Amino acid sequence: MMKAIRVLDGRPTLVDAPEPAGDGTAVDPVLVDIAAASICGSDLHLIESGIAEGRVLGHEFAGTAPDGTPVAVEPLGWCGACLQCEAGHWNHCSGDFTAYGVFADGGMAERLMVPATSLVPLPPGLDPSIASVAEPLAVAVHGARRVRLSSADRVAVVGAGPIGLALVAVCRAEGVGVDVEARHDHQRAAVERLGGSVGTDGAYDVVFDAVGSESSLAASVALAGPLGRIGLVGSLWEPARVDMGLCMKEVEIVPSMMYARSAAGRDFERAVGVLAAAPVIADVMITHRFPLDAVDEAFATAADRAAGAIKVVFEPGSR
Repeated sequence: MMKAIRVLDGRPTLVDAPEPAGDGTAVDPVLVDIAAASICGSDLHLIESGIAEGRVLGHEFAGTAPDGTPVAVEPLGWCGACLQCEAGHWNHCSGDFTAYGVFADGGMAERLMVPATSLVPLPPGLDPSIASVAEPLAVAVHGARRVRLSSADRVAVVGAGPIGLALVAVCRAEGVGVDVEARHDHQRAAVERLGGSVGTDGAYDVVFDAVGSESSLAASVALAGPLGRIGLVGSLWEPARVDMGLCMKEVEIVPSMMYARSAAGRDFERAVGVLAAAPVIADVMITHRFPLDAVDEAFATAADRAAGAIKVVFEPGSR
């Protein structure tokens, strides 16, 4: 048996869980010892909506493979044979697709079995204890790619939670300046530590909505210049009305979801490279660490953005 965090009766709960044995669908299954697993805002939505009931949470995690290789884990399983997979769009796999921590048990546990294709080896010197933030960085890499970010773009980000900060980090890694709308003082400080500027003005070529709400989408439309592009990186969990300015300015909305591969390479590998080149990203984003048995305190902390939390991380090996 091992320790894991499972949603029971609408609450994340520490449980004794069976050792992972795989479900028989993963190709080349690998047992990963989890070093770090982060709480994502999506986890809170999954709990509230009931989607996560009975599930072990966690789609942001990193650890060690059986041969001792430190790895980040891209929490997706795909068939590799459908047209979407062959094109590199495995986030749209029409075959045996799963998302660990969402549709299958995830990484808030001591161990997890995942396909070998999910493993992204970490470069020397990059500690898996900070590599759970590779997942939100990969979301940002994918969002930047989807919106066709270029060094000539004037860029703004609406929202300075983990995804907004990941977007700042990725933009700066690409040599692009970025202005950010941030709500809380600790978020403003984090933006500046990552090389972004706090505050927005004027019309932008690219605006990233890192929140995913009706108000953040309205703010993004207002900030976009004529023929601008809005990268919708924050997930919309409810329908949202859109301001007429979207049509008047001929603004393009470009949604993005998860991560995949393009001619430039795999989004997750690029994210690991960004983190390896600037480990300070993890120093900025990870504000709290807890053992698995502090589940109540950890989720309460993650839910209270105003109290200074950015990224809350479980360390399954700690007590």
